[in-house]
Amino acid sequence: MAQRIDVTGADGVRLAAWDFTAPGAPSASGVLMLHGLMGQASHWASTAHWLAGRHRAVALDQRGHGASDKPTEGPFSRDVYVSDAEAAIEQLGLGPVTLIGHAMGALTAWQLAAKRPDLVRALVICDMRASAPGAASQRAWEDWFSTWPVPFASLADVRQFFGEDDAWLEQPSATRGEFFAEVMTERADGWYPVFSRRQMLTTRETWVHDAHWEELAQVQCPSLVVRGPDSELGRAEAQEMVRVLPRGQYAEIADGGNLLHYSRPEEWRAAIEPFLNGVLTR
Repeated sequence: MAQRIDVTGADGVRLAAWDFTAPGAPSASGVLMLHGLMGQASHWASTAHWLAGRHRAVALDQRGHGASDKPTEGPFSRDVYVSDAEAAIEQLGLGPVTLIGHAMGALTAWQLAAKRPDLVRALVICDMRASAPGAASQRAWEDWFSTWPVPFASLADVRQFFGEDDAWLEQPSATRGEFFAEVMTERADGWYPVFSRRQMLTTRETWVHDAHWEELAQVQCPSLVVRGPDSELGRAEAQEMVRVLPRGQYAEIADGGNLLHYSRPEEWRAAIEPFLNGVLTR
């Protein structure tokens, strides 16, 4: 079972970190896992338990997500997400750390690796583009959020709605449903997401209009870019990211969408294990 440890992020925001480390496991090699937009630390449970016997495995609920603070007016800038992760590493004594990030969490990870090379030993990037999705992508997300029938009457309704949701058709329906069931909380009149959709749009607004190749090129540590055949990150862009990274490597999972660590845990572990064995045993 994971132990919750509260840390203080930028501007005094309280962040919930979840330490999955098994008793007696080595503490010298720290691993910090960063979820994507709308995700939370529990989505890393399979990966964390796998790592926990050999490493100090911690997953962070980023601001606005999970059990961490959700400040009404933010901020939700790129800088504060990076500063939050930086603060968590320092307060938990994880550095030099291996960062494993999915989507938004991957962007935070490589921006932190560029900013603080002394804190980051290695980097795993899953399903995050370095190019800019653009304004049309942001509008599509706004439209999608407006279709959610909140509050949901039951978790079964959550699973059914997202299981049939066209926006997530690259995932098996059971995977989509369970992913969103984990990020719901019950109130008197039904089930609500634990996050604010407005805050998610605000957070996303801070990265969708800009490309992030410059920070990627500044990452000096060994880095692995992972994608699946139906990932939002295309193969050509992923391979260009590997070329831009000074010490980049590439891995592709044969099946799965953009929730590879969640929907295909065995294939995910097989894809990243050779890389981690190389960087965590040095």
